[in-house]
This record gives sequence, C-alpha cells and structure tokens, in this order.
Amino acid sequence: MAGVYISWPFCGQKCTYCNFASGVLPRELEPRYEAALRADIAKHDWRWTPETLYFGGGSPSRMAVESLSRVLAGLPGAPWREFTMEAAPGEISAAQVGAWREAGVTRVSLGVQSFVQGELRRTGRRHTAEIVARDCETLRAAGIEQINLDLICGLPGQTRESWSESLGWIERLAPPHVSVYMLEVDEDSRLGLEILNNGARYGAGDVPDEDLQAEMYEHAVDELARQGIERYEISNFARPGAESLHNLKYWKLEPYAAFGADAHGFDGVTRNQNAESAQDYVRLMNERGSAVVAETPADLDSERFFVGLRLSEGIEVAERDARLERFAAEGLVEIEANRVRLTRRGVLVSNEIFQEFLPA
Repeated sequence: MAGVYISWPFCGQKCTYCNFASGVLPRELEPRYEAALRADIAKHDWRWTPETLYFGGGSPSRMAVESLSRVLAGLPGAPWREFTMEAAPGEISAAQVGAWREAGVTRVSLGVQSFVQGELRRTGRRHTAEIVARDCETLRAAGIEQINLDLICGLPGQTRESWSESLGWIERLAPPHVSVYMLEVDEDSRLGLEILNNGARYGAGDVPDEDLQAEMYEHAVDELARQGIERYEISNFARPGAESLHNLKYWKLEPYAAFGADAHGFDGVTRNQNAESAQDYVRLMNERGSAVVAETPADLDSERFFVGLRLSEGIEVAERDARLERFAAEGLVEIEANRVRLTRRGVLVSNEIFQEFLPA
C-alpha cells in the first residue's frame, strides 16, 4: 500500500546538527507555502489510495490547525491507517493535540535528541527532559499512545554517562518507539561543516570519536532491548506492533507521494525530488505548476540491497553473489536459506556495505 509525505519546513530555531532544508523562515511565507502545497496536492494523479500520512519538517507542530485542515481536505485516504506528525518538544498544547486527534493523527514523533541539558544547549535546543515528559502526558491524555522519541548519538560533549542518562529517561517515559540516529557530518549543517573544517565552534571539538559513538549505539541496542524495545531497522526500535508503518514503506520500496520543499517521492518506478528551499518550491509552483527538479528511474535491483538490508529481517535473494559471500566470510552478513541480514558487526559498518550496491 502507498503513503504520503508532506514537508513543513518552518522551525522555531535552526539546530546546529540539522542538515534538513528547514529553518527559521519569514512568517509571511507560510500562507504562500500552504497555497503551493494545496495546489500541488490538487493536481496530483492519484493512482492509488494512500493508507499512511507523514508530516515532517521542519516542525509541522508549528502549523496552524486551520492550515492543517485545509491541506488535509485535498488528500484521499482518510481515515488513515497511520497519520504521523513530527513535533518539537515544548511546542504542543492540549488544545492543539486534541485538534490533531480530531484530524486523524495517530502517531507523534518528538525530536528530543537528548535529555541532558548541557547537550541540548550546545545544539540550540530549548526544551528540557521535564518538558518532554509533560508532552508525553499531553499526548496520552488526548488518546495518542503511539509516541516516538528521537535521540542522536554523537552530540558535542556526549559521554557514556550522559548517554545512559538519556536512555534512562526512555525507560521512565516508556514510549512504544524510539529512533537512534548517529550524528551526520556533512556540509549541510553548521556543526558538520565545522567538524569537516577542523573548527571548534558549536562544540565541534567535543564530538565523541567514531569508536565511542559505536560503543554508545551498541549500548542503546542492548538497553532498549532490555526495556522491550527491539531494533527493527538500523535507526529504529519498537515494541511489538509499534513499528512505523509509513517509514517501513521506504525500506520495502513501496510507493509514496511527496509534497513540499525538498520532498522526495517514489511511484514504484521513478523517484522525484522537489526544489530544496521553501522559497523555490513556492516560486516554481507559481511559475510552472510543479516544483519537481529531478526525476530518476529507480534501480530496484540495487536499491533493495542498500534500502532493504537496513531492516533487521533482511531481504530475500534469488542467488548469492561474490559480494555477499565476501561479507558473509567477514562476519558482516548472515545468510540463511535465501535470506540475507546484517550481523551486529555489519550494522556498524553498514554504509561501507551499502556502497557496494549503489548504482554505478
């Protein structure tokens, strides 16, 4: 079954580690962006009725309830099997969550990243652990039990002890789903660029080294499993039955339509990408009625390896090739009958393994 992804790139602040096409944008841009979104949705050729909807960003929790209602009015699929809203901790209220519930939201993903105040301050986050706990109570009081908490492994100043503190808060709040992302170092974030330039701003000199990050990630795998939250994808952990239905579509190569700035869609054959910035998205929608800037035929044979192997269940293969045999000999994948899975050690070097399967 298919899904829908909608990007709302507006944020209250730009975090140092963030490499998404989002930020603190002019308020006057919001109604024009909403209008562009609605026009994009209205012209879409719906070849299937979607079953999941995901609002990402940015901070779509900052979206006015009235704007949300107008955007939803153009979408087929309600009632949704799963409707996820990303939210910044400290930016939700009981009234707002009640309106989300009425609109069909079933799942909320909170961008926590850390429960340790010193780490949060250095990245530009404004919430506290107590605020996250209050938000979880607000969501549950409204009947939204499916809560995801994001954590980042590798933040400036993070230590084994502080990482254990964040994992302790996970146990205290008992969410059904947790995402653990390794810090991404690239030129698209202020922190990443500073690290690449060997600078010291944004705490770049205090980022844990790769060995320590791997150790902390492994600790999270074990600790979350002890709490009953098992890894089902490299960065995602869930209690039984609480897996993200929408995100599973990405890893299982199922189709999804995508609307908004820097949104990527897939119809089962072709991948497309919208203009990266909100301003360019609005401009292109107004000028030519489409903000698509790239369309690429999907290479499904290759993609099923570097996407599907992210899943703990692995993938089915018709036959083994020399690459798989080599990775198996090195203890990086295990092959049982026709199913291939990353081993625990293979997960830690998964990017190197996936590189072997990227299209030439």
